[in-house]
Amino acid sequence: MSAIPRKFFQPIAIAVALAFVYFTVMAKLANDWWHDENYSHGLLIPFVIAFILWQERKRLSETRSEPWAWIGAGGIALSLFMLWAGTAGAELFMQRVSLVLMLVSVVIYFFGARVFRLLAIPLFLFVLSIPIPQIIFNRVAFPLQLFASRCAVSAMWFFNIPVLRQGNVIEMMPRGAAEPKRLAVVEACSGIRSLMTLITLAVIYAYFTKPRVAQTSAGDDAAKSQTKLYATLLSVPFWRSLILIVSAVPIAILTNAVRVSGTGVLAHYYGTRVADGFFHSFSGWVVYIAAALLLFATAWVFDRVAGLWEKDPSGRSDQAAKRQIDNSAPVHQWEASRS
Repeated sequence: MSAIPRKFFQPIAIAVALAFVYFTVMAKLANDWWHDENYSHGLLIPFVIAFILWQERKRLSETRSEPWAWIGAGGIALSLFMLWAGTAGAELFMQRVSLVLMLVSVVIYFFGARVFRLLAIPLFLFVLSIPIPQIIFNRVAFPLQLFASRCAVSAMWFFNIPVLRQGNVIEMMPRGAAEPKRLAVVEACSGIRSLMTLITLAVIYAYFTKPRVAQTSAGDDAAKSQTKLYATLLSVPFWRSLILIVSAVPIAILTNAVRVSGTGVLAHYYGTRVADGFFHSFSGWVVYIAAALLLFATAWVFDRVAGLWEKDPSGRSDQAAKRQIDNSAPVHQWEASRS
């Protein structure tokens, strides 16, 4: 019974210390997850991270590596300075980045690079749940608003619907209306909400569906570790994950543009009420489900292409071709001896 507390004493003590230092930062972050719809997916991130840690508990307990004390200590000192500066300047983003840097530095200081690689995905998911500064958010959201409004106008022109666009505001004459109506592609319709959520979904889906790679022994030297890292960067699971995460960006943007375009066309025939209320919320869920299905379809296509890539030009798998060569070897030897 005493072995279990000793085994987990250090991680529990570190977690308690971090919770004490960053309690205010984590409380404000949880409040943003609850009230900011753009980052509401952050409410699920702690549960996903906890599940990943539970699933990887055996590998984490068996992994041994040399701690990087100087690098970890430097990162801890820098994160504390960033926490002080962010608190003094009332800059929430700097405080939250300080928390991420603190987690990375603590892992490197106490457990080394091998454990850090195992925890890279949970840390990355946590980063995706941190709200970006509003000035950067606006620089990203406004171009997306303009793109969605241009797509909506193009779709309405395709259906011969008279429309006028001024920035992100679309002016139209709905059928049966006595005066023109305006549709504004506001920040909530920019698609950045579905963009952040879909990128997070892509990371989670890529992690849980990737092929598992066998771990090397704990006694590997630095050269073997570098060779393994190089092989990982060139492996199919790495490129599969990268393609899924990158493809989430155009999928989210294009599906949101289709949603705004459809809303504009329907607003001409049924009035601008289709852009508000239940239909607006329901269309958002439908489009997000469609985006998720496109993401899964991208993974399916990649798996099919990767499977074909592993076959020889004749269409047979490598193992089948090898068996064919082995079976034909005695015939070749007999023919050679006869000649």
